[in-house]
Amino acid sequence: MELTARTFLIVCPLLFLAGLVDAIGGGGGLISLPAYLIAGLPPHAAIATNKLSSACGTTLATVRFIKNKLVNFKLAIPSVLAAMLGSSIGARLSLMVEEQAMEYLLLGILPVAAFLVLNRRLFPEREEVAGWEPDRRTYLVAVIAALIIGMYDGFYGPGTGTFLIIAFTVFAKLGMKSANGQAKVINLTTNLTALWVFLWSGQVHFLLGIVAALCNMAGGYIGAGLVMTKGSRIVRPSILLVLFLLFLKILGVY
Repeated sequence: MELTARTFLIVCPLLFLAGLVDAIGGGGGLISLPAYLIAGLPPHAAIATNKLSSACGTTLATVRFIKNKLVNFKLAIPSVLAAMLGSSIGARLSLMVEEQAMEYLLLGILPVAAFLVLNRRLFPEREEVAGWEPDRRTYLVAVIAALIIGMYDGFYGPGTGTFLIIAFTVFAKLGMKSANGQAKVINLTTNLTALWVFLWSGQVHFLLGIVAALCNMAGGYIGAGLVMTKGSRIVRPSILLVLFLLFLKILGVY
């Protein structure tokens, strides 16, 4: 596919919005991947290029959590290994599915992912425990979640961070900040692993992905400031609007 000015005019503002939304309340992936699809990229190229832009933002977030000592490296090491395996399998499976079939899969997966991301009742509020150490149950949950959700992220992606946080808070009983920190490390691993697989397949549009990443990070920077001014009001309508536009695109309305 040849990239045009129209491609950048669609992707860049939506990736900025994705960064804004992700910083405020999460769920930016439900905007970033559809953005590439709305711009006309085939599903595999859209997923691959989205991995490039997503990895940049996730790297910054992961570094922030590490600096704030919210990542337990004893737990992160086995989780990362499981995430690498899962994401690699998922990305390879994605490449085996025909483009047309992928479009139909998106119509089924997107609404489910959106429902889970937007349903905040799934996130139990747990107090942080200072100096906590993972037990056998936490290790088991982390490895299984990293493997299964890693496969999903390699195959498709949106909502991965949210699903990981749900796994850590509901099943491993971690506090929200600790769960978020562990989720970021795993999500970064799955992004980079899938990106490597897609790079070998020649599906990544580098220029578009890098420009989109810059727009995404700019949106995230501004979104972090809007958190204190009730910016969360834009999260749900923004996600729903982009999903509606994608639905119209797949149906061939425009």
